[in-house]
Amino acid sequence: MLIKRLFLICSLPSFIAGCSGLYGTQPPAPVFGRGAVVYTKPTPVLPKPTASKPIIDQDDSTETVKTKPLEEFVPITAPIEIEPEPVIPEPEQESAAPEQEQEPVASEPAQEPVISAPKPAFSAPPPPFEPLESFAPLSPAVNALALASNQNSQSGNVEAATASIERAIRIEPRNATLYYKLALLRLKQSKPRLAEDLAKKAALLASNDAQLKKHSWLLVARAREMQGDLKGGKEARAKAGQF
Repeated sequence: MLIKRLFLICSLPSFIAGCSGLYGTQPPAPVFGRGAVVYTKPTPVLPKPTASKPIIDQDDSTETVKTKPLEEFVPITAPIEIEPEPVIPEPEQESAAPEQEQEPVASEPAQEPVISAPKPAFSAPPPPFEPLESFAPLSPAVNALALASNQNSQSGNVEAATASIERAIRIEPRNATLYYKLALLRLKQSKPRLAEDLAKKAALLASNDAQLKKHSWLLVARAREMQGDLKGGKEARAKAGQF
C-alpha cells in the first residue's frame, strides 16, 4: 500500500501538467440552432514605434551665455586732490568816519559811607566807681591774708592777691568782706560776670553792715555796665541808694 501511495503522489504532478496543456485548444461545446461558432481571442495590434522629438520650451533659446570671473577689487588709496573754490572778493565798504576824540574826564573819588556809632541808652555817662576802703575788723589769720592780698594787688600781681583771698575764704566761708574783696579782684581781671555773682553774695551775707551792702550793689552795677547791661546797672544803683 505504501508503494502505491508513493506512486500516485509522484504521478500526480505530471498528470496535472498534461491537463493544463489541453486547456484552450479544445473547441467549445456546440450550440444547436445557429451553427457552430468558435470564439477565438483577437490578437492585440501594437502601434508602430515613432521617433520621439524633444520638446523644446518657447522660452528656451539656443544661445549660450558666457560668464567671466570678477576681477579682484583693489581699493584706491591714492589721495584725491580737491580744488579750492574761488573766493569772490566782497565790495569794500566805505570807511566809517573817525570818532571824535573825547577829552578824559577826571573821575571823582568815591565817598565812603559814614557809619554812625549807636547812641548809648543813657546820654550821661555812669558815675565813677569808688570801692570801699574801711571794713569791719577781721581775725588775725584772715587779716594777715587780706593785707598780703592788698600788697600783691598794689604791686600788680593780681593772681597772688586772688589766691590769698581764696585761702582766707576757706578759713571764714561766711565773711562778707572777703567776698567783696574777691569781687574787686575779679573786676580787675576783666571778669565782670564772676564779680557780679561775688558782689551779690557779699550783699547777702552783710546782713547788719549797711555800708557794705550799699557798696556791694554799686559793685554789681559796675559789673553789669561792663557787660553792656546799662538798664541792669541802673537798677542796681537804685537798689544801692536804699541803704
